[in-house]
Amino acid sequence: MVSLLDIIGPVMVGPSSSHTAGACRLGLLARCLVGGTPERALLELHGSFARTGEGHGTDKALAGGLMGFRPDDERLREALDIIEREGLDYRFEKTTLDDEAHPNTVRITVERGDRKSVMVGSSLGAGRVLVTEIDGYPVHVTGNLHTIVLVAEDVKGSVARIATILSDANVNIATLRLSRKSRGGDAFMVFEVDEQPGDAVRDAIRGLPWVKWAFRLDKVSA
Repeated sequence: MVSLLDIIGPVMVGPSSSHTAGACRLGLLARCLVGGTPERALLELHGSFARTGEGHGTDKALAGGLMGFRPDDERLREALDIIEREGLDYRFEKTTLDDEAHPNTVRITVERGDRKSVMVGSSLGAGRVLVTEIDGYPVHVTGNLHTIVLVAEDVKGSVARIATILSDANVNIATLRLSRKSRGGDAFMVFEVDEQPGDAVRDAIRGLPWVKWAFRLDKVSA
């Protein structure tokens, strides 16, 4: 089934929905992992992003997304100049990821204060994106819904406790994915939800004694 979005693409600044709109949305998701505009960022471009990204404005779109600009924000055209004026430390490199990586893939390392995070994501076309890895954990985040990501100790009842916090705040869970590197080790949880969680929900989850960190990822699709 082909949607109208697949035909005409999203509302955006730039020549390519995959190289600009999608790239911008990946930047928007990455900034959420450090709670705002990063002070430092390393953006490693793979495949087509590396080969043709500069000509399509991928570097500007990624940088603009990290600063909170949406795909239709005219400031995307000047994003690299804005970064320089703000004195932010952003660096682009070309890299080669594994053979299964989508051609339009970027690995973004962001730092803000004492928080550092690494995200791998791909632009799939028509502005659609998919985050496949956060801090070494395999994930599946599309940005189509509001999302909570967290790392917690692998303890019994943890999912039920978080689900109760969301339910009490009238936030409905759409999907839940959980991965862990070993039994009893850290667990990585991804909750996609229908309603936007407020600060109180985030803080309640962060306040659980076995939660190491938790962040909200904004809905970035139209």
